[in-house]
Amino acid sequence: MATDAPAPVSDTTTSGTTSGTDGPVPTVDLDGLRAVLDGEYAEVRRGVRESLASYASVLTDAETMPRDEFRERVREVVLEIAATGQSALGFPVEYGGGGDLGASIASFETLAYGDLSVLVKVGVQFGLFGGAILQLGTERHHDAYLADIVSGRLLGCFAMTETGHGSDVQSLGTVARYDAETREFVVTTAEPGANKDYIGNAARHARLAVVFAQLEVAGERHGVHALVVPLRDESGGVLPGIRIEDDGAKMGLNGVDNGRIWFDEVRVPREALLNRFADVTEDGTYTSEIESSGRRFFTMLGTLIQGRVSVGGAGISASKVALTIAVEYALKRRQFQASDDAPEELLLDYGMHQRRLLPLLARTYGLHFAQEVLVSRLDEVFSGASTDEATRKMLESRAAGTKALATWHATRTIQECREACGGAGYLAENRFAALKADTDVFTTFEGDNHVLLQLVAKGLLTDYASDFSDLDQIGMVRFVAGLAVETVLERTRVHRLLEQIKDALPGGNDSWDDDAGLLDPDYHLAMYRFREEHLIGGVARRLKRGVDAGMDAGQVFSQVQDHVIAAARAHVERLALEAFTEKVAAQPDGPVKDTLNLLCDLHALSGIEADRAWFIEHGRLTVQRSKAITREVGVLCRRVRPIAGDLVAAFDVPRPLLRAEALIGDGA
Repeated sequence: MATDAPAPVSDTTTSGTTSGTDGPVPTVDLDGLRAVLDGEYAEVRRGVRESLASYASVLTDAETMPRDEFRERVREVVLEIAATGQSALGFPVEYGGGGDLGASIASFETLAYGDLSVLVKVGVQFGLFGGAILQLGTERHHDAYLADIVSGRLLGCFAMTETGHGSDVQSLGTVARYDAETREFVVTTAEPGANKDYIGNAARHARLAVVFAQLEVAGERHGVHALVVPLRDESGGVLPGIRIEDDGAKMGLNGVDNGRIWFDEVRVPREALLNRFADVTEDGTYTSEIESSGRRFFTMLGTLIQGRVSVGGAGISASKVALTIAVEYALKRRQFQASDDAPEELLLDYGMHQRRLLPLLARTYGLHFAQEVLVSRLDEVFSGASTDEATRKMLESRAAGTKALATWHATRTIQECREACGGAGYLAENRFAALKADTDVFTTFEGDNHVLLQLVAKGLLTDYASDFSDLDQIGMVRFVAGLAVETVLERTRVHRLLEQIKDALPGGNDSWDDDAGLLDPDYHLAMYRFREEHLIGGVARRLKRGVDAGMDAGQVFSQVQDHVIAAARAHVERLALEAFTEKVAAQPDGPVKDTLNLLCDLHALSGIEADRAWFIEHGRLTVQRSKAITREVGVLCRRVRPIAGDLVAAFDVPRPLLRAEALIGDGA
């Protein structure tokens, strides 16, 4: 255990399994639980925690320094982190990196325990900017730039988003026209709203930009491609043809210098094109091994999904920080007497307080393991262990969906934890102000969450068909409308699974009307799978009905969009529960397995309870069983309560990063 990690709270530490009217409370093996959470990259995470503890003062600097001064402070910290090598673990060894993508994600997730301006600037420099050159460029770009990027000698930015085109990247207005006579690309902000916007590192520090633009060769457009474009000289002066404005103060993350960029006939050499997937010859011939422009575009963006994976992981880490503060506060703060001769009650002894915090705690564990599976899949694809197209597409979908759930969860969790700490939680010194302000944008970083869930749904409805990448929303409507609903659903067997579980439960079919089998993981998964299948089928039916009725495909999609989002969300919820269930099953018998099993039950049942109206409407829950689930969630919360302090201690957030000494003490 790190010396600066939160210590277990004495009120909650269990020395052995205990039982009460609500059932057994598991023994907590704190070291074992922490080891499971840290996973195979425990050493990487430990090193980042130690570094973060030494940079803890930046959290106070964010509140006390003027914005420009704080931006320089953040830059200094980022360069110090670069010097440790912790920000370069995903880059090739020959350029000063660690050659391990999984380790890189683990490092980034752990950095999210600290100041989030530092985290985002690290992400922009090493994840987006450096990652684009690594993944979209070829050896000439790697040799020219990567060593300086890894060391922090060359700072850059990722210039994709435009004022008039946010999530709709295919419609970007920046144009890169090839001039065959000079063998140069001419980069231009070609229309109002085509200026790059919200670009991290752009306002002050970036000398170079990876610019996404419509590639035009011999008068023909070939879709969006990326080029390396210089912005500033070595002394920091903005280059001719470039105009940069500061985006100004933001809700949070004010240590990151976001800016707007305009290009006025800026010329860059032909070699500036990041040409892994397409190139232009000297005489002006466009070449690509990927014939379809749509598939080429999605292939290019697919190489950059590390950003979505990282943002989702950062949201989960921020949730861990908030929960650590709120749970520890609830184990120290007393309020109201249960009787005249009794001491005031601890906040966490109140059932409502348990209900507010403990299901969120269980869900945080569940999302942690869902993220772990996602990172493993990412590593397999990028290491070359899995190379088939369907696997890559499913990875893109899973990354989009997990990012959406994780960042929405962070927003909800931080708010609930702030409220659970009362007025004290409103004080900046207790960290919630920064957590709320700095994570709020995570729901739109790397893609708006609703747009990302549409991407997930498209994959579900088309079963990641070979032409999936070429389908826009209208194309997807027409594609699905041409299929039988049974074709869309043929890969699922939920109805048969449900019947099998009914037969297996004690008491047969009648047991679904009482509380038998409520803690059966097969029951949990069957409910989540049924919801997913039913929603996917419902979307397919609605799409077919609309098209068959002669409605315009765009109008059909608009009317069904809420069902599309619901189906995608149900799918990702099921994936997250499966990840949690599989993690529990993989543990050897003992305290760690018992603890995780308890949390998994709480996560699964509180999820069913939250959507019980839907399950009742669709015949999966009787009113009687719904009430039984609500009772069981209360029981599970009471069983988690004695070990709650240990459960947040297992997150191992370094003590200096919690800051909230007035709320929870210094951990001594």
